[in-house]
Amino acid sequence: MNMRNIKIIAWLSAIIMTGMIIFSIVTGDFAVDGAALLSNVWGQMSMVDLYVGFILFYLWIFKREKGLGARVGWFVLLMVTGSLATALYILKAAYTSKTETEFFLG
Repeated sequence: MNMRNIKIIAWLSAIIMTGMIIFSIVTGDFAVDGAALLSNVWGQMSMVDLYVGFILFYLWIFKREKGLGARVGWFVLLMVTGSLATALYILKAAYTSKTETEFFLG
């Protein structure tokens, strides 16, 4: 996959996630919907799967980022906004990398 395609997919992902977050805030009730989700075993499984994925993705961020502030900031952003932060970090990495090797390895 070339850098252009990585940027396109990350932009589309960021736009979709932003739209869904806004839609959910405007139309949903986090307390009610969250309680319903967590009362279901598959909802619990989905949350574990989601956060394990966030932590695994964070390992890539941790490898690439050298400063403590950036590492902590991206961790918090990832845990709060989830895949939106993933898309934003991929965009950051894509726009600051000259090659695909630099993109993946920092």
